Amino acid sequence: MEQLNNLMINHAILSTSWLWIIFAAIVITLLFLDLFVFHRHSEEPSLKSTLHICMGYMLIALLFGLFVIYERGNDIGLLFYTGYLVEFSLSMDNIFVISLIFTSLHIPAKYQHRVLFWGILGAVAMRAVMIFIGAELVAKFHWILYIFSIFLIYTGLKIMLPEKEDVPILERPLFKFIRKRFHVTHEIIGEHFFIHKEKKFMITPLFFALLMIELMDVIFAIDSIPAIFLITQDTFVVYTSNIFAILGLRSLYFLLAEAVSRFKYLKQALSIILIFIGSKIFLPYIGIGITPLISLSVTFSILFCGIAFSLYKTRIPTENQK
Repeated sequence: MEQLNNLMINHAILSTSWLWIIFAAIVITLLFLDLFVFHRHSEEPSLKSTLHICMGYMLIALLFGLFVIYERGNDIGLLFYTGYLVEFSLSMDNIFVISLIFTSLHIPAKYQHRVLFWGILGAVAMRAVMIFIGAELVAKFHWILYIFSIFLIYTGLKIMLPEKEDVPILERPLFKFIRKRFHVTHEIIGEHFFIHKEKKFMITPLFFALLMIELMDVIFAIDSIPAIFLITQDTFVVYTSNIFAILGLRSLYFLLAEAVSRFKYLKQALSIILIFIGSKIFLPYIGIGITPLISLSVTFSILFCGIAFSLYKTRIPTENQK
């Protein structure tokens, strides 16, 4: 009996190891194709190519989820899809901030892809560190999930409150701090991140934008990582769903940057999702069980309603309506 248990444990470890290897191969291939094949030259991406790439990333995530279902079962696969959907929806908040950063720094559209590529590469590395630290904390201190739950509920309720007047992004403390610590030039010299000028090593607006995007991603991760850990504590599902959502963020930005203002009710939908995920851990105490399928269905329904209602309320009036 003990030998059988050992064989089952070894098989599970081997299976998960192969999944990690396949996942790493997919991510490396996607990043290689993105940088050296599809975007070899600095140019403004067309709407058609961006739409194709965005759909391609979504299709790959969908197929990977099916592969997870095949290897590890329906429940784990549904948790992957739920995590991907939550991370993808939360990343839409990033699009608004990225758009503000590029607009404030006057970054031409043809150079934005280069900044976002390295920004997402940095996010892949930083999320790995944060997720594996989170996994260790959850494994050693299971009660930390309750803190995550309360934090998410608080964040969700806070999002529902009326927004304060926005401070111009270049006037925010984070921007001022960076400007004090680095020599920053206002010149955009091609796609360069750094230049040597007046005997000084200076960062260009492109690197300044990259730095800000990386810092903002860390701030957003403080919300998104607790959310995914409350969906599942499986490190493989947590990390892969996170990274697939991040990989699609760049193409999603170019697709939605101009129309981001139309998603005015998305924040309310995200706040409900966060409250729902934060509440899940307490529901069994009152006799309510949430299966992976129910969790995925509720998350998708809330997100769909938020997007659909936003598009309906901000639709362009027809001649008859006028």
